[in-house]
Amino acid sequence: MDEWDSYEQFLRVVEPRLRYALVAGHGAERGMEALSDTLVYGMRHWDRLRRMRNPAGYLYRVGQRLARRRPRKGLLPTGEAPTAEAPWIEPQLAGALRSLSQRQREVVVLVEAFEYTHQEAADLLGIGRSSVQTHLERGLERLRLALGVDDE
Repeated sequence: MDEWDSYEQFLRVVEPRLRYALVAGHGAERGMEALSDTLVYGMRHWDRLRRMRNPAGYLYRVGQRLARRRPRKGLLPTGEAPTAEAPWIEPQLAGALRSLSQRQREVVVLVEAFEYTHQEAADLLGIGRSSVQTHLERGLERLRLALGVDDE
């Protein structure tokens, strides 16, 4: 039994989460380009994709692979003065995030910045909920150390 009647129905549910994850992991420009290419890939392979157990996770991995092929851009703007339009960002955050493993960075951004539940992040990334918890704990600890923040 197919869970999805059409690719359009699938996209309404999956595209926002996929967009957030790719942009969080690769920056706005690179993440959006990878998302666009990933969605085209998904449309072309929909007959095979719709029969998969975790089609969203599979597309996420396709997006990751596509994003890695593009020239690297910074994850967060650095050295810019805060403006009324942009929230203040800790100047050392970009470097601290880059010090994390890719999986730790993805989990930290999804759970802490985009407020995904551990289960939602696990489903999107195609990993177990306990793995999300482990990556989150380790990633947050590394961020605290890099930023010199006490965890109390």
